[in-house]
Amino acid sequence: MTEVLKIPKVMVRFDRWQPFRVTFILLLLLFSPARFQVPCVLVAAAQPGGAERDGNPVAAQYGYEIVATYDHDPQAFTQGFCFADGMLYEGTGLYGQSTLRRVTLAGTGLELRRLPDFYFGEGVTVFGDRVIQLTWQSRTGLVWDRESLRVIRSFSYATEGWGITHDGRQLIMSDGSATLTFLDPHTYVVQKGIVVADGAVRITRLNELEYVKGLVWANIWQENRIVMIDPADGRVAGWLDLSDLAARNAPTDPDSVLNGIAYDSENDRIYITGKRWRRIFEIRLVKKE
Repeated sequence: MTEVLKIPKVMVRFDRWQPFRVTFILLLLLFSPARFQVPCVLVAAAQPGGAERDGNPVAAQYGYEIVATYDHDPQAFTQGFCFADGMLYEGTGLYGQSTLRRVTLAGTGLELRRLPDFYFGEGVTVFGDRVIQLTWQSRTGLVWDRESLRVIRSFSYATEGWGITHDGRQLIMSDGSATLTFLDPHTYVVQKGIVVADGAVRITRLNELEYVKGLVWANIWQENRIVMIDPADGRVAGWLDLSDLAARNAPTDPDSVLNGIAYDSENDRIYITGKRWRRIFEIRLVKKE
């Protein structure tokens, strides 16, 4: 955060003592230790790649290249997206239209379960023999048996539900703020929370999540980029710019935004899609210099 310097009133009184007062204040500023404290926003603007800001590495910047393209249901209002054992699991939203889906990348073998009309479906993740799905404002999580895709229990949380993933030990969820919340995967009790920030700037509207090689990747609602987050402290480790991909593939309505990250950890493949998009893209990262 950049603070605005407040000028003392003595500096705006135009009387015969003004030049002496101004000179005195300038001398104080000249020899004050505070003059060496450069606002972090200025330091960040001057950093070359690989430099540090406030003692932390500056976030890496990535572009992408498309490896493969697959069909996606253009009616699917994608809120959750993950990959496990050769299958895509997708949670869709909107009241009266929310679903949980399981399908191959080729679009075959679709299994679909509809949520009650009073639920607005959100993020999904596969943890062991369960599929866990959040709802938006009902503050209710649904736990599905992974084999049968039947709801076996539910749990509650104190915030809105947006995105969810896991690191193999804890569930990690977003609520539309700058906070990631960690839950016990068996009791669903909150363990801790971290605030996501790039330097001094908090990153809000964290949406759909995926855990990729030790980092939490997050879509940001209504932005065409993905943020890569260190789950240890919330520090932003990188940014993935997908602006041109969204420009070419997002429908024209304002709600059909980039939202969907799935990671095939066995084959190290990343899949990207969006709400009501007609395509799923396998991409490969390209680091910007």
